Amino acid sequence: MVGGPSCQALVTGAAGFIGSHLTDGLLRLGWGIVGFDNLSTGDITNLAYAMENSRFRFVEGDLLDVEAARRVLGECEMVFHLAADPEVRTGAWNPDSHFRQNLTATFNLLEAIRRRGDPTRLVFASTSTVYGEASVVPTPEDYSPLLPTSVYGATKLGCEALAASYTELLPLRVVIFRLANIVGSRGRHGVVYDFMNKLRKNPKELEVLGDGTQSKSYLLVEDCLNALLMVLDETFWQKPVGIYNVGSEDRISVLAIARIVANALGLKEPAVRTISSLGGKAWPGDVKTMQLDISRIKRLGWRPKRNSEQAIWLSAKESA
Repeated sequence: MVGGPSCQALVTGAAGFIGSHLTDGLLRLGWGIVGFDNLSTGDITNLAYAMENSRFRFVEGDLLDVEAARRVLGECEMVFHLAADPEVRTGAWNPDSHFRQNLTATFNLLEAIRRRGDPTRLVFASTSTVYGEASVVPTPEDYSPLLPTSVYGATKLGCEALAASYTELLPLRVVIFRLANIVGSRGRHGVVYDFMNKLRKNPKELEVLGDGTQSKSYLLVEDCLNALLMVLDETFWQKPVGIYNVGSEDRISVLAIARIVANALGLKEPAVRTISSLGGKAWPGDVKTMQLDISRIKRLGWRPKRNSEQAIWLSAKESA
């Protein structure tokens, strides 16, 4: 087991959706945590539990500030890097945000690690979007070529490559998790969140981006957390770079999600108005079909406790 009581880790993006759940989980296991977040998309209220723990220290700052990255790294030998612009659609009208908040921020963090020079273990939250429109579904980690269709996916893939290259420069080991769509408590973007807001405004009609047949894998944040915490096992650190898909073993359509969300709100099934001019996709860069092959991480003992439908339902009920 890596670390133990009072061991200190840095969590970037600690006030975000997944980052705050990870922070809480590590604190419950006895870790000391330095949480770093610029609060651009994160919410300090997500850290209510952590803020009451003497083993947690929050630092507001931005990884675009190289010196801030160096200072917050301190002596933390374990780094969980979740800071990013999490909204995939942003890249369609503001690709600069993904370039800076994903790629440049990761480069600055890696430079802080390099300048310190101490042995470091880095856990990076990547994404299923690095695969683009994969011709093999479910998609395994060794699928190629990796041709992202979104700027978000492209910058995340760039982050993976940068992190891998730095393992040649210094005593750094990296674990990369390619995550499916994560849903659940504290989530403030994505299809469930969007449908909830739209149906509260107009319970009779729901606008759906794309043709509604888009089919993707969804994973509850608690299952995602259990996967992330597996890096506390030495098994994950036997080689310089490890890559693992994390998702459910099925997928669900957008129209099915609409029905589940309406039901969670106690509404009759609303009339659905689809907006499709991109071959059925929801926005430029969207991936219409996504499901990950999770055989690799299952062999190490993890598997999701809920399928996509259950994850959507529990997320919707949490938000209702």
